[in-house]
Amino acid sequence: MNAYLGDPRVLFAAERTLLAWQRTAIALMGFGFVVARFGLFLQQLQIAQHASSVQSYGLSLWFGTALIAAGVAVNLFSGWHHLRLIRIMDLGHAARPHATTLAVATSVFLALVGLGMAIYLLSVRGSAQPTSGTNFPSGKETVMRQTTGNGIIAISTNHSVDQTVEKLKGILRVKGVTLFALVDHSGEAESVGMKMRPTKLLIFGSPKAGTPLMLAAPTSAIDLPLKILIWEDANGKVWVSYNAPAYLQERHGIREDLLQNIAVVETLAAKAAE
Repeated sequence: MNAYLGDPRVLFAAERTLLAWQRTAIALMGFGFVVARFGLFLQQLQIAQHASSVQSYGLSLWFGTALIAAGVAVNLFSGWHHLRLIRIMDLGHAARPHATTLAVATSVFLALVGLGMAIYLLSVRGSAQPTSGTNFPSGKETVMRQTTGNGIIAISTNHSVDQTVEKLKGILRVKGVTLFALVDHSGEAESVGMKMRPTKLLIFGSPKAGTPLMLAAPTSAIDLPLKILIWEDANGKVWVSYNAPAYLQERHGIREDLLQNIAVVETLAAKAAE
């Protein structure tokens, strides 16, 4: 007589064990999806908090993918183990004591992932401190100004508008980035007898970097080539302003793997403001 025919509780216990492992697998996959999207949440949080630069948090995608893969593996392995147990009982053999390999392996894996995520979050916390009013190695105070929702980041500089423009032109030249146009708004205003504080717009980019963006997200062409505005406010303070890459990504639905093609504007603006 089959073991579970004599005592149905044996079969029921095996089914409960299978269902418990399936719940574990579903929880792993669901939590993995949340972790994978955590990086995007951090980017949006930085925008909402008016961060001076928006960082990429790609590691969350790998942590989340690992958890989802673990959930799939647990689901498959538990299903295989249940079928194997049923076959053994069908043959009338006594079931061996339940192996704890899956439980121990899952526990160890989750402990390692949890440790990695803790280290990752601590590193994110350290690198995401607000930069407003912070002294950088260059000794210049960098202050961020951003109007809520417009995606514009502004970094202050101790140089004049003309000095900053020349510095940025030199940086572009060294990096091999094409300067398509330099629009002197204040100069144009003066030419028609109007007064305007020094305001100049540099339009630059690379077809090699910009074309894949416009192919993947055609509307991004309205914001390309990249632009940096160098201007003086009413208090005589000079600012270096640009569109946040994360804002452009959200506005045009740019893929994560193409974000780096426009993220260079952050580095260029920071170097020009030094």
